Amino acid sequence: MAKRVQVVLKEHISTLGKSGDVVDVAPGFARNFLVPQGKAMPVTTAVLKQVEHHRAKEAERQEALLQDALAFRTALDTIGALKIRKHTGSDGVLFGTVTNGDVAEAIAAATHREVERRHIEVPEIHRVGSYTALLRLHSGITAEVKFTVVGG
Repeated sequence: MAKRVQVVLKEHISTLGKSGDVVDVAPGFARNFLVPQGKAMPVTTAVLKQVEHHRAKEAERQEALLQDALAFRTALDTIGALKIRKHTGSDGVLFGTVTNGDVAEAIAAATHREVERRHIEVPEIHRVGSYTALLRLHSGITAEVKFTVVGG
């Protein structure tokens, strides 16, 4: 049985791991594919120090993103209900529907902060009234955004 070698991945490889992981691979796989393609580098003490430094920086960055998401959720809670104007018929039925882009625009107008519309889940809306959308701010952190659809 051939001896395994350790390499540090430079990019995500679905069968091995993500960037920065130290993995054991066959020597030929490392020598003939991973290293020449720039997907990995051999493990040395300097490389391991660099990987640890990178992990520490990434942990700090993730903590900052988490704190920012919590602060933004608090800001959304204090704003209250947003107002979205849509064209309606005489019986209060909307021409079209309210989309996550409409909610993103309302949030941006109220908070002066852009929100990815892909992170907003809006229920089916075809009438005027009050509704709640779900906004994913960070992994595991969501905020409920209350808004009122009015005819205009």
